Amino acid sequence: MTSLCVASRCVTKVKRPAEEGVNKMAASVRQVVTGLSRGAAPRTSSLHQWRNSYLSHFLPSWKQLPVCKFHTDARKFHTAATRTLFRLRPFYFLVATGGGYVGYRQYEKYRDRELERLGLEVPPRLAGEWEVALYKSVPTRLLSRAWGRLNQVELPTWLRKPVYSLYIWTFGVNMKEAAVEDLDHYRNLSEFFSRKLKPQARPVCGLHSVISPSDGKILNFGQVQNCEVEQVKGVTYSLESFLGPRTPGDELPFGSQEPAREAGQGEPAGAAQAPAHCSFQNQLVTKEGNELYHCVIYLAPGDYHCFHSPTDWRVAHRRHFPGSLMSVNPGIARWIKELFCHNERVVLTGDWKHGFFSLTAVGATNVGSIRIYFDRELHTNSPMYSKGSYNDFSYISHSNKEGIPMRKGEHLGEFNLGSTIVLIFEAPKDFNFHLKPGQKIRFGEALGSL
Repeated sequence: MTSLCVASRCVTKVKRPAEEGVNKMAASVRQVVTGLSRGAAPRTSSLHQWRNSYLSHFLPSWKQLPVCKFHTDARKFHTAATRTLFRLRPFYFLVATGGGYVGYRQYEKYRDRELERLGLEVPPRLAGEWEVALYKSVPTRLLSRAWGRLNQVELPTWLRKPVYSLYIWTFGVNMKEAAVEDLDHYRNLSEFFSRKLKPQARPVCGLHSVISPSDGKILNFGQVQNCEVEQVKGVTYSLESFLGPRTPGDELPFGSQEPAREAGQGEPAGAAQAPAHCSFQNQLVTKEGNELYHCVIYLAPGDYHCFHSPTDWRVAHRRHFPGSLMSVNPGIARWIKELFCHNERVVLTGDWKHGFFSLTAVGATNVGSIRIYFDRELHTNSPMYSKGSYNDFSYISHSNKEGIPMRKGEHLGEFNLGSTIVLIFEAPKDFNFHLKPGQKIRFGEALGSL
């Protein structure tokens, strides 16, 4: 009996180390499985820990594990590492390529400035089709609508002066010319942008036939040649693409006068002799001996944002082109050919004492809102309009056969922030501009005269 008790105690002592070994082995396996389920690979040190005295009694060395099972775990480990690297690589790639491109553009600007300083002509470097397509893919219309809604948000009184003062300091706004100088008077950004001027701040020149319709910078001016208009020196756009095609039902493209005719012929002047690409330009000229002239004025964000009638004329027709809202600053205008034809614009056409006359307000980034004071039907940067189309509206009707008469200097419309005004008009050959490219000009100052 005594010998049986001693034997059972020995067996119990032998079983306890074995049970403890099994428990420790199970705990180790559980830790490994938990780590793998979380996507983490076991460290080398933990693999060596497997090779303890207890596991060696029950499992072979980890090097002798089944190949498929071990390689499956390794494949998961390497796949996770590759994905992590793949997530990081695009960021560094974009930073490197973007930084390189910006650096190259800055070098080009520096080179151009040096060439200009030396008096050498700098040929324009035009954007490629892929660059224009990439720029147009940016949702500028959506961003401009969001900016327009933000402009309508009423600012608390305590916040108005800091916000407006920052804008004034950034863009050099002269508030001494404003009709209301108190910044607390403007409830939101929209009211501040469309602020009126004091009556004596912009005297209208009465001696010259055409005045500047707005404050801004002269980008280009001169005669229209071969149905091409220069937006800046060396970069042109098509006159017909800009103003839009003539519709079959129109007696004239945009006016009501008879087109110029040669003696003894029933066709418009130049229709038979001029090349096909010049026919549109010839159709706009209503009097013999006249030429088409153009002038491009860029309004910076700090400029007075309203525009006025540049002469005495009558507005007969409005054509609205929904389009992109790319920036129209001089740098972009030198870079993208036919920039003004891509952007949203409102073309007002009619006639003055010398024939055809048009004023076009071109939209830009954050300037989707173009307002014409006498046209309540006009809604720009609307999602209901698609790019590539245009909408016509005639101001001549049975009740109003004269259109909209405008006096020189009269308020005509406004931009939301800053953009471009393009004048295209007919005048005698002795019409002369009193301008220089790149000069600053203010509303009311003379553009040219006969």
